[in-house]
Amino acid sequence: MSQPLRQEGESEHLIGRAEIERLKNFSETELDGLPFGAIRLDREGTILSFNQAEADLSGRKKENVLGKNFFADVAPCTNVQAFAGKFREGVAKGTLHTVFPYVFDYKMDPRNVWVTLFYSNETGTAWVFVRDDRRLARPD
Repeated sequence: MSQPLRQEGESEHLIGRAEIERLKNFSETELDGLPFGAIRLDREGTILSFNQAEADLSGRKKENVLGKNFFADVAPCTNVQAFAGKFREGVAKGTLHTVFPYVFDYKMDPRNVWVTLFYSNETGTAWVFVRDDRRLARPD
């Protein structure tokens, strides 16, 4: 991709609205080229897209998670107010764009990440973007 996936001056873990607007039109191949996890969910949390970076980071195969509920079947450690609660509240309100640190620890070594949740009224879908602390670029 020719443009960076964050605005100059933004925190390295933040994915801004402009980037998300571009990403929601990406093909599966383009999503697989992203350097961070990208998971697209329907309003109930069913996984519609699961990119290669997230498959690599989570150790899960895309074909084994598509069509499953993210919060109940794939990452039950996220089925808490601090994560799934934010998702459900944002989807119900029709507005969701939040960033927060989280630790994924379901059937894996704990993984410190930054999560961006975003809901698009236009598509009726939500995005979960996951940036692993170990994969973040560090300032010089």
